[in-house]
Amino acid sequence: MVQITAAEVNKLRQQTGAGMMDCKKALVESEGDFDKAIDILRKKGQKLASSRAGRDANEGVVIGKVSDDGTKAYALVLNCETDFVAKNQEMVDFAWSILNLAAEKNCADLDALKACDMNGRTVEENVTDMIGKTGEKLDLSVYEVVEGAAAFAYIHPGNRITSIAAFNKVVEGVEQAGKNVVMQIAAMAPVAIDKDDVSQEIIEKEIEIGKDQARQEGKAEELLEKIALGKLNKFFKENTLINQDSIIDNKKTVGQTLKALDKDLTVTAFKRLALS
Repeated sequence: MVQITAAEVNKLRQQTGAGMMDCKKALVESEGDFDKAIDILRKKGQKLASSRAGRDANEGVVIGKVSDDGTKAYALVLNCETDFVAKNQEMVDFAWSILNLAAEKNCADLDALKACDMNGRTVEENVTDMIGKTGEKLDLSVYEVVEGAAAFAYIHPGNRITSIAAFNKVVEGVEQAGKNVVMQIAAMAPVAIDKDDVSQEIIEKEIEIGKDQARQEGKAEELLEKIALGKLNKFFKENTLINQDSIIDNKKTVGQTLKALDKDLTVTAFKRLALS
């Protein structure tokens, strides 16, 4: 049997980030061959990924960032099983390495990001490797990009919610306005930018809810539609970004705060990512 030294185990641990005992077992199995030992550790990660595939991964790291030129914002969710792993600095750093790569390569969507080269392997393979280190199911589940004349990102403390938004133009004061808007999105979870952007499915659902509520209140059947439409307008007010009361100045809507800077200034796209 090949004798494995503590220095060799530590070297492999430094290269892979795997635990000391896992590194020693891999070196013993590979008879001291470092490349084979690394493959063994990776296979362990893949095996672990398969065995934990049915587990819930509802915790994780949710982060966002803006491109160097300020015109794009990127955000992702890297899920894991426990809050303990989610808060581990190595896990947070790993999520950031993926997001930084996404911004550097300007990955268009989740599939492109997963296939992107990261240290000679795909991002998806690196996630599998990380499963071997954490011992938990990991899932790069969401990745979003927005683009405009100016883009902004906000990460709520704790890395559980992030929001990104793009604006149609750059004007004086847009920097602060952008920061306020992404905080608004994180806090108030709008479903769309304006009422015209709300999907027909959501509108029909809200009308039915409004009718049911009015019916339970004993309102006449012929009045249900009118009452439901009134409730729908309240829904638009509370759940569309431009029409929400600003969390910075609740005497104005978000739209009014933007128009105070420029009559044509508006949000063209946004995404809000959060752990369920």
